[in-house]
Amino acid sequence: MKYDVFQVLGMLLLAVCVQGLVRLLIDDSERGVLGGLPGGFVPLLLTYASLTAVGVLVAGWAHTRAKSLGRR
Repeated sequence: MKYDVFQVLGMLLLAVCVQGLVRLLIDDSERGVLGGLPGGFVPLLLTYASLTAVGVLVAGWAHTRAKSLGRR
């Protein structure tokens, strides 16, 4: 059950951050959820990219752990 929760949280983080990353790349004036962070375009871009990677890693890890336990 806990791996299911981690998988859902990873996918939510992934979805929110990918959307923010795409919006930032298409229209620089649309900053998204993390728009209040200081530093400008590049730090915000790196933050979205890093959080996207974290979401992928958490969701993948949780899926692999659940699969090894025979739940998938």
